[in-house]
Amino acid sequence: MPESDALPHVITLGPIAPEPLAYALARYSRSPDSIRDSLAWVRAHDSSKFLDSFYFQYGHASIADLGHLALCFEGISEIAAIEIEDEPLWDGQARSSRYQDFSKAGLVTPPELTDGEAGVYRAAGANLLAAYRGMHAKCVEALKSRLPRPGAMKPEAYERNIAARAFDIARYLLILGAPTGVGQVTSIRTLERQIRRMKASEYAEIRALGEETAAACTRLPECLWREEEPAAPVAPTLAKYVSADPYPGIARQEVAQWAAENLPPKRTEEAARVELTRPEEPAADIAATLLYSVTDRSYRELYSLAAGWSSAMRMEVLDAALKSRSRHDDLLREFRGGPYVYDFFLDIGAYRDLHRHRRCTQVRQRFSWGNGFELPQPAAEFSLAVEMSAALEAARSAAAQLPSPASHYLLPFASRCRFLMKMDFAEAEYISRLRSGVKGHFSYRDAAWRMKTEMERLEPDLGRLIEATPPEVEDPLIR
Repeated sequence: MPESDALPHVITLGPIAPEPLAYALARYSRSPDSIRDSLAWVRAHDSSKFLDSFYFQYGHASIADLGHLALCFEGISEIAAIEIEDEPLWDGQARSSRYQDFSKAGLVTPPELTDGEAGVYRAAGANLLAAYRGMHAKCVEALKSRLPRPGAMKPEAYERNIAARAFDIARYLLILGAPTGVGQVTSIRTLERQIRRMKASEYAEIRALGEETAAACTRLPECLWREEEPAAPVAPTLAKYVSADPYPGIARQEVAQWAAENLPPKRTEEAARVELTRPEEPAADIAATLLYSVTDRSYRELYSLAAGWSSAMRMEVLDAALKSRSRHDDLLREFRGGPYVYDFFLDIGAYRDLHRHRRCTQVRQRFSWGNGFELPQPAAEFSLAVEMSAALEAARSAAAQLPSPASHYLLPFASRCRFLMKMDFAEAEYISRLRSGVKGHFSYRDAAWRMKTEMERLEPDLGRLIEATPPEVEDPLIR
């Protein structure tokens, strides 16, 4: 047997700091040496000098995909969690609103508020959290009266499932200022993009988190699997180069200015919860998506307008988004496409759930108090809708006393928001099938079912291939 055949074909690597790992794998791809030799080489050389030269100066961006690291963000707001997770190449989890009482952790106060404004915010937030606690208790009792424990179900499992179902209803009173935690595993490259985006956020909390994340990369890790493990900073070279990324914000401002000067009056029409479009003109699709991200209009309206414009007028929109772009800036996500464009107008809670899907392009309109609220059907069934509506309206009144964007922290999960998801048929089938199942939250279950019916409307043969579960099929004690 040749000597090479006697070597193992699969070699596992032990825990290595992200930057040396990226260096070792990059060198491995550029030499005939075994990974053992590449690791020995890296131990004797400075990985920061290599990354300085090849990643940051020469632009070999794929090198940074080879080093991964885990980060946790604790005590951040829900609005910050949304922004942190808004990366296409992102892996992570946020704390679930289904299995724990979020009223116990208090509130995250937007740092841009004055003392007087902060007082208004905290009082309104505390009132909503109190309503959330009360709503959960009432829903537990109502659910127990309607859904007695089956004899085959253990009492602890029954209590757990009833509590989760009650949280599904009560969470409509949670606000974007509620504290949460996010754990993520990303490549150095994705983390760099994430930090640069966070540093340019309109929210002061998120800008500060971007600074803190970069600083954390220069420090020794706080949590080790074993105390005796040698420790090194997780990504010290990265932290030197992650300045704020101004381009996306400037580009969208330019597009918003174009929209204000050129768009006709908005159509008066009832917003659909889920609407599917299959764009035929790529340039019209990009123009419509760019305008969608800076207006409060439906994608269908904007695409209809853009498809009817001349090529020159459509290019005015694209040029507005591109004129401030440097050669180092990626295209905005609005330039990405998919054969199917789903336009959602749902409660923020459902958006939080659907936002997890990465095999698609997502574009969200700015959070707003002008989109109204969506109440869960069980609230009406349990005669709690009036009480819930009163709590939501009180929050709206308090928010009117606060400046934007800090007032967004008071937005309850019941608030509607509008967002696009562009995808291929395989992803549409996957989301519809997965999210319509009886274990899911009733809001996104309804949305997933509508995704199927919209596909049947537009593509009858393909739509019939989607095996989704109708919302009326329920088993509330399954989780």
